[in-house]
Amino acid sequence: MCGIVGAVAQRYVAPILLEGLKRLEYRGYDSAGMAVLVASGEIDRRRVLGKVAGLADALKADPLEGSLGIAHTRWATHGEPSTRNAHPHMSGSLVALVHNGIIENHDELRRRQVEEGYAFSSETDTEVAVNEIHRQLAEGHDLLAAVGRAVQALEGAYALGVVSRDEPGRLVAARRGSPLVIGLGIGENFIASDVFALLPVTQRFIFLEDGDVADISREAVRIYDAAGHPVERRESVSQLSADAAEKSGYRHFMLKEIFTQPRALAETLEGRLAHGRVLDESFGPEAGRILDTVRTVTIVACGTSYHAGLVARYWMESIAGIPCTVEVASEYRYRRSVVSEDALFVTISQSGETADTLAALREARRNGYAHSLAICNVPESTLTRESEMVLLTRAGPEIGVASTKAFTTQLVALMLLVLALGRRHGLSADEEARLVAQLETLPGRVNLALELNESIAQLAESFVNKHHMLYLGRGTMFPIALEGALKLKEISYIHAEAYPAGELKHGPLALVDDEMPVVAIAPNNALMEKLKSNLEEVRARGGALYVFADSQGTVEARPGFSVIPLPSVEDVIAPIVYTVPLQLLAYHVAVLKGADVDQPRNLAKSVTVE
Repeated sequence: MCGIVGAVAQRYVAPILLEGLKRLEYRGYDSAGMAVLVASGEIDRRRVLGKVAGLADALKADPLEGSLGIAHTRWATHGEPSTRNAHPHMSGSLVALVHNGIIENHDELRRRQVEEGYAFSSETDTEVAVNEIHRQLAEGHDLLAAVGRAVQALEGAYALGVVSRDEPGRLVAARRGSPLVIGLGIGENFIASDVFALLPVTQRFIFLEDGDVADISREAVRIYDAAGHPVERRESVSQLSADAAEKSGYRHFMLKEIFTQPRALAETLEGRLAHGRVLDESFGPEAGRILDTVRTVTIVACGTSYHAGLVARYWMESIAGIPCTVEVASEYRYRRSVVSEDALFVTISQSGETADTLAALREARRNGYAHSLAICNVPESTLTRESEMVLLTRAGPEIGVASTKAFTTQLVALMLLVLALGRRHGLSADEEARLVAQLETLPGRVNLALELNESIAQLAESFVNKHHMLYLGRGTMFPIALEGALKLKEISYIHAEAYPAGELKHGPLALVDDEMPVVAIAPNNALMEKLKSNLEEVRARGGALYVFADSQGTVEARPGFSVIPLPSVEDVIAPIVYTVPLQLLAYHVAVLKGADVDQPRNLAKSVTVE
């Protein structure tokens, strides 16, 4: 989940590398560094602890001038955040390397390399990789062959960018398990962890596949597969603009992404609905035939995407009448599971590079799942390439580490799947048309929810000095409570937990006092009266309640019982609409606490390590 940028050009590359790192900082920001082959013929390096801005200051004070270089922004796995653990890593003065991923057999390699006389200056797993390449160079191999031979000794996941002092026009890249893309220019070429890093310099990209090693110069790109055979990889032209990763006048990326949800939802629906029904072709050219065979669904995801899956389970069973299980990807891949006949395996990931979700998909394939569907925001990702069917969420770039529009568009995508399957399991055409009509109202309903922004900003002042919070919901609102609590803890660092409201008396009620705010989600549905009884349990123990409720409902404000009224909304789309004020609440609390909203401590956006 670190960020890599590399360039070989006729111009100085440091400004390109630095801009790329700024755009990749959502992937990690514990430390940053850059190495450039300078005019003296040596590799010169700058590394700093902390964010890319610190590296920019270091380069302003002591520039790196050269046409070949690599750069990195780190999310620490092995070794604490520090300058000595920052990338790029070097072996002597001969070779420099940047790495994303985890090398699992680094202890074994380290022991052997120490015996061979290599000295280590960091605690990272990465240093064994650069030493292994140095070893191959010392045996007389050129850089391409040295990298190709060295990666054979590495176990685990990696994306590598490598430069050598003795081959000044050459950048070598390798990928296994961690994303890496090549950007194609005119008389210059680039590598990066993500296309966003390179949009200011190109919109032409090649996505490396697992096992690929690429030999990159100013004029050519040559790619070799895991067996060392030359291969052609398809060139893609990105439709994203360079300003897609800009704040566009908003104070933070997260706020921008919250407020662009109506458009993202509309784009996710566009072209996928017609005449009151969901189009099977939305899921792929063979989707109609495949969906006809589906009798059960398994959904696997991590974090926020897992919460989307939990909502879908309620929908899948109540609307489509299909058994549905939802699993955390990091748990699924390490347990023995029973595969149902005619089951659909659904993975959900914003980036499409989430390591545990990818591993779960591969495990599901080995376990004998008949069919797979990826719900993803990145069309060129590994997850979309490895799945049989794909439904893109069209959320656009999401830079804030705390997911917002990716989550709500995932919910929309999942509802499309529910309706497509429901049609095959007894959902009438009239009922499908009614639910489709509700989906079509979503952008407008979310716009109305966004009008609560100012009142929620004022409400946030009640939570700034709190250390713990409790979120409650029933039915589909329980996963939304989980998501609301996750957003708050991610960016404000307030400890927050969520429970089904009916579980209060089974333990969580012991925590309730006048210092424990309780946030409840109360749409006007069949569970309202049950929820109101749970809220009274909180009030009887002196807890302060903050209830997001339907303006047409029966929840009334009184001392110690604050009500935030939301526009009335149909039950089936309520989870999507009620998510928005919880996002705003987390955002404004974090701002008031002075937290780094877009780059919360210890986290990164794309979790490409296990």
